[in-house]
Amino acid sequence: MATKGSFVRVADADELREDTPQIVQANGHSIGLFFHEDEFYAIDNRCPHMGFPLTKGSVDDGVLTCHWHHARFEMSCGDTFDPFADDVQTYPVEVRDGEVYVQPNPPRTEPPEEHWRNRLEHGLQENIDLVVAKAVIGLESEGVPSTVPVELGAEFGTHYRQAGWGRGLTTLGVMANLLDDVRVEDRRRALYVGLTEVADECSGEPPFFVQESLSTEDISAERLTEWFRDNIEVRDSDGAERVLRAAIGEGLDESKIAGMLVAAVTDHLYLDTGHRLDFINKAFETLDHVGWEHADDVLPSLVPGLASANRAEENSSWRQPIDVAELCFDAADELPELLEAGKGETWTEPDDFVEILLGEDPHAIMDAVTGAIEDGATAAELAQVVTFAAARRVAQFGTSNEFRDWNTVHHTYTYANAVYGLAGRTDASEAYRGVFDAAMSVYLDRFLNTPPTPIPEPDGNRLPDTVLDELMETFEVESNAEVDRAGRLTAEYLEADGDTDLLKRKLGEALLREDVGFHTRQNVEAAFDQYDTLAGEGTEKSERRARIHLIGTARYLSAHTPTRRAGEQTFRIAERLNRGEKIHEMD
Repeated sequence: MATKGSFVRVADADELREDTPQIVQANGHSIGLFFHEDEFYAIDNRCPHMGFPLTKGSVDDGVLTCHWHHARFEMSCGDTFDPFADDVQTYPVEVRDGEVYVQPNPPRTEPPEEHWRNRLEHGLQENIDLVVAKAVIGLESEGVPSTVPVELGAEFGTHYRQAGWGRGLTTLGVMANLLDDVRVEDRRRALYVGLTEVADECSGEPPFFVQESLSTEDISAERLTEWFRDNIEVRDSDGAERVLRAAIGEGLDESKIAGMLVAAVTDHLYLDTGHRLDFINKAFETLDHVGWEHADDVLPSLVPGLASANRAEENSSWRQPIDVAELCFDAADELPELLEAGKGETWTEPDDFVEILLGEDPHAIMDAVTGAIEDGATAAELAQVVTFAAARRVAQFGTSNEFRDWNTVHHTYTYANAVYGLAGRTDASEAYRGVFDAAMSVYLDRFLNTPPTPIPEPDGNRLPDTVLDELMETFEVESNAEVDRAGRLTAEYLEADGDTDLLKRKLGEALLREDVGFHTRQNVEAAFDQYDTLAGEGTEKSERRARIHLIGTARYLSAHTPTRRAGEQTFRIAERLNRGEKIHEMD
């Protein structure tokens, strides 16, 4: 095969006129050569959709149609008529002295990073998983940091969903948080999962129409917070958005803005089964990745959900047979006095504190929590212990319950975890109200531990690698017995001094290959976060508690696996196309 400059000789022109199409190899590319309407064309022979050989397709009126899914491509430029398929690469062709030459590595019309950013935006707009996967892989191959696709996804999700922040953006935030815990090769898969959830939730939705900031100046944080809460109280989303934008524009720091949102979300109880407070926490965590300069885009998207949320005090379960909602409101009224009493005090957790939280008496639970505040407990300290109690509910969830009851204990767990996260961002006293809600939700979940599944106490004598291999098997079989086995094996691995970083990577691997949905992804990420915090404290008690979080999430993950893995199949196709592999062997 002869070469002239950057062009490569690939065929005899007369032969190609008589026998078209043909397949040639040039510089590692499988290229389809076509003669149509007195013109020569060179096109990547792999359909960009699923890799089917385009030379097995048909040509008519300058359009090449792939027979596999009937995607159509304009032959001169490769642009598709069908966005699900993506555009196909074409190559410049020259005819010289009766020979056909092709330029197999044509100059790019745009820099690679710009190309893949544009492709990602296209994939999000059209909700095409395969295009999103290709773009994520392409960006990574160009050395683009993970913050870039997270930023693009956050920008898209906050602009193209009228209802604002939801499961899609939360999943993106979860995946961004998991990047350091999963295998290197799974990081782009995590981004793909988050971005496709954003695209799916925005698909077919009207855009988010921005309200202008109030033009007032020099308003105190306290007054802005009051206005914001008043607007959320009467479910005026537009008014609340204008106030929030004014607060951001005034340059209020992150702590004050977080306090404003925490105050509004805890004026009523456990909004939307805890999702609204969790969404606030994830929005701030997303800003940790992409930068506070995006706050004016990200945070206002929380407002529509806050204004329209279901309030737990409106639900009978919080009112009957014991009015636990009133217990929360009464404790909130007492907060100023409780905090005054606790000034300068340092709280030491009583030995029976967790057992009281898991007990049968909501009055005793609230007395224990309010007493801790009088003794100097911070909101973050209390939230961490309540989150541990919620983790116990998951780790000891009885599999004889209805399957959907997994969601009930899960919601309490992720809510408490979010309270803990936000309590670390703001010193607003309203964070304690989130603790009250979480403690009462732990109480309301008590029957889901009747009888409680025992916390495993293995001897840890086996090799950790053997135990870990067996643990991974529990995610391959749908069975209640496998759920309990997952908890036992996780406990055994930890008792045998197995590498917890490796354990998290393996749990992340199992999570990311599945179509598990929103809650399971939330659960694993919260467990990893709580484990890291507790294990970092370095005490025997904190280490024991840290393990419960991993035992609980392993059980939760096992209960929700295996799945069809459709998303994983799409991602693997994108990987193989990126590597230039043959997916179909017909060529």
